[in-house]
Amino acid sequence: MAAQESTVEGVSGRYATALFELALEAKSLDEVGSDLDGFQAMLDDSADLLRLVRSPVFSANDQNRAVRAVVDKAGIGGLASNFIGLVAKNRRLFAVSDMIRDYRKLLAAHRGEVTAEVTSAEKLSDAQVTALKAALKEKVGRDVLLDAQVDPALLGGLVVKVGSRMIDTSLRTKLNNLKIAMKEVG
Repeated sequence: MAAQESTVEGVSGRYATALFELALEAKSLDEVGSDLDGFQAMLDDSADLLRLVRSPVFSANDQNRAVRAVVDKAGIGGLASNFIGLVAKNRRLFAVSDMIRDYRKLLAAHRGEVTAEVTSAEKLSDAQVTALKAALKEKVGRDVLLDAQVDPALLGGLVVKVGSRMIDTSLRTKLNNLKIAMKEVG
């Protein structure tokens, strides 16, 4: 477990580690992971829900009631539901996305997988995700989970982080490099 714990840190890491250990003991790692992925998808798709979990204006009771209603409606139960409720009760909802990310890291380490953080200018298609996973698996020699983000400021291309390595093929970086080179010439 020590190797897994070193992959996460801070408040989000402590919460994720506690949830991971409970899920491991209950033999429900995949179920909890799936429920957390579902909750994260709801956060990504709903500006109102995101505002609710990030805003300190809402009281702990209001956040807890609202999040409980969303979790129940989504069919999220068991450990994941209790976890999200505890996070709301403890006024830590602002960090729930980081906790979910850290849980995914722990789950990937447990499975012997590696997580690649991928940032693109537009949402990647299923075919692009499959091709990228295959290329990364060939390079790192292990199965790769993608943590995909979208940043329109990249203009195009990708930024891929695997462990401590980063590959930046974004147009923004290429244009910045060209601008620097032009300044040196002129």
